[in-house]
Amino acid sequence: MINNRNPELMQLEICVDSVESAAAAERGGAQRVELCSDLLEGGITPSAGLISRVRRRIAIEIFVMIRPRGGDFAYTEDEFSVMRDDIAQAQNLGADGIVLGVLNQHARVDLDRTRELVDLARPLPVTFHRAIDMTADPQDALDDVISTGAARVLTSGGAPSVLQGLARLSGMVQAAGERIAVMPGGGISIETLPRVAEATGASEFHASLRTALASPVDFHKRGLHMGEIRDREYLRFTVQEETVRAMVLALRQVAAQRAAVRAG
Repeated sequence: MINNRNPELMQLEICVDSVESAAAAERGGAQRVELCSDLLEGGITPSAGLISRVRRRIAIEIFVMIRPRGGDFAYTEDEFSVMRDDIAQAQNLGADGIVLGVLNQHARVDLDRTRELVDLARPLPVTFHRAIDMTADPQDALDDVISTGAARVLTSGGAPSVLQGLARLSGMVQAAGERIAVMPGGGISIETLPRVAEATGASEFHASLRTALASPVDFHKRGLHMGEIRDREYLRFTVQEETVRAMVLALRQVAAQRAAVRAG
């Protein structure tokens, strides 16, 4: 049974795309990582090598992103076959959970395909990711996600950030009740966490907390770019242990305040 508002079950999930970031998240006190590649695309399926190395390095939960490409969430038959294969691979490599989201061409939850993937992932729990935010009304889509058997939904309330989606997000937590965990994500920071927690009553939170660092490469080839983001080749984005630890502390303070209110 899911409890969205139990102060004893406060959890922090950190989105990571490297072994180093996963290890920093664990050292900082996070309970879980969402493992992806290409976070500039919002996250796609990580390689077998990355899943394997992260599994060897950390003991906390690893939820693996299953997304064959960036862009929309309506997939071709070949792409859907890749997703099935990637779920099996993630299971074999020691994943603790799966993260996915499938919509149809009308931007509604693809019930049949999502159910198939949820069943395929068992006994691992499935998080339906922010594809729900790309539907016309995420609160209406919530019942569809619940009907697929997913254990959790990651959402900003259909807004560019959780602060902008607080009203709808709070409504989704209330509507979910004990049926599914609603995890706010999208712009969660140390500063915004207390407000989001108070407004929604949620007990799980998702954050990236990435910091841009200069590349150690000392020669920069100006005017030549491998991708569409200028000078991307000379930046690295990583999770810092101290940032995670600060957010964990903020989360503990929220939990303590909730416990005090219940006790008083």
